[in-house]
Amino acid sequence: MDVSTFGKKVFFIYPHSVIQNELIQDLIDREYEVYFINDHTKVSSICEFYTSPILFINIDEGLEEPQWEKLIRSILETSGSSHARIGIVTYNENVNLAQKYLMDIMVPCGFIKLKLGLTESTKIIIKTLEANEVKGQRKFVRAKCNPSEATLNVTINNNLISGHIVDISSVGMAMTLESSVDLEKNTYLKDIQLKLRGILLRVSAVVIGFRSQEGEKKLYVLLFDQFVTSQIKSRLRSYINRTLQHEMERKLHIR
Repeated sequence: MDVSTFGKKVFFIYPHSVIQNELIQDLIDREYEVYFINDHTKVSSICEFYTSPILFINIDEGLEEPQWEKLIRSILETSGSSHARIGIVTYNENVNLAQKYLMDIMVPCGFIKLKLGLTESTKIIIKTLEANEVKGQRKFVRAKCNPSEATLNVTINNNLISGHIVDISSVGMAMTLESSVDLEKNTYLKDIQLKLRGILLRVSAVVIGFRSQEGEKKLYVLLFDQFVTSQIKSRLRSYINRTLQHEMERKLHIR
């Protein structure tokens, strides 16, 4: 995968409660592709499956600090995993500990002291992600959908038509329709009802393109319009994050 085009994935290993409950949602709303894992045995697998991942490791949990040091050194010194970028997140304010990770081990994504407060920690993490060009050329996070869990209803020519969502982002989606109706480019769909794993949302959108698929239904690409509120976009991002988290857990065999 070309990370300059598709961006890099950000993993929080054993995220502190304040990070899992608040900071991660902030990063999701900023269109970062964020995951969390509460299993240190999967750190090596992350480095194996993903290109240039960013790992923020909570060294206060999971392992004793000397064991974390050993694991982190191994990741950074092994050719197969050295492409990973690691940062430390901790409540420990020990100056010598910070110096060891920053000056001796030379973790590239910093030593973040949570006692500075959530606001300051968030600023540091965002600056770190920007410095590492995590988004690449990608502006929005997109997720492929399970057709059985991502459906829609839309009224076209006074007929209620069902469909399936193929993939979705906070700014648009690709869909297929159950009916054989043909939509032209620039067709405005005023009221689309989305059902995403039980979450019900109403959006409006414009058809910006379509593609015929041999043996399959026509694929339509839609762009949401200005009436889709920031609250709805935030709920879309949360759904996208959960979908990607589930796929990551499946890939890494996390139960």
